[in-house]
Amino acid sequence: MNLPNLLTIIRMGLVPVFIVFFYVGHGGAPVFSVLAFAVFLIAAATDAVDGHIARSRGLITNFGKLMDPLADKVLTTAAFIVLVDVDVIPAWMVIVILAREFIITGLRGVAASEGVVIEAGLSGKLKTVFQMVAICLILFGIAIAGIPAVYGFWVFVEWAGVICLWAAIIFTVYSGIEYLWKGRKLLNLK
Repeated sequence: MNLPNLLTIIRMGLVPVFIVFFYVGHGGAPVFSVLAFAVFLIAAATDAVDGHIARSRGLITNFGKLMDPLADKVLTTAAFIVLVDVDVIPAWMVIVILAREFIITGLRGVAASEGVVIEAGLSGKLKTVFQMVAICLILFGIAIAGIPAVYGFWVFVEWAGVICLWAAIIFTVYSGIEYLWKGRKLLNLK
């Protein structure tokens, strides 16, 4: 067990904590909305840190290769689902995001069975960044929504979250097409 893998496990462990805090906050305890935002922010930060540490210190493991992207998907999926559940974001956006994830995970599985690695491209990395930033902004907006003194700032945060969510959708679709293009020969789509 090395530090990057430990951070990945911590990220996975923070998902149920985030969910509980989110729903308690949504149920009328505003401090828990702040805690849900903080937990998600910490979990998202571990995503940025663990990969950097693993690459810079030569600590890349098969566990990390499998669990790091899985932890990212579990974290973002959980956040998107609870936000759909409380009618903050439309379900179709999450369906697009999840459909892309399932398709690309399947494609990577086929590629791996053929001994081919489909590297993550810039568009896929941007997709993840915009998803994480959108969720953070939306959660932050929820956390500060009831504070009258920050109403103007809250509106700005809300709009910034919506813009990032649309950017995430655009990069989700684009990166999905890009991955399919790279793997077209594996799927006999010549």
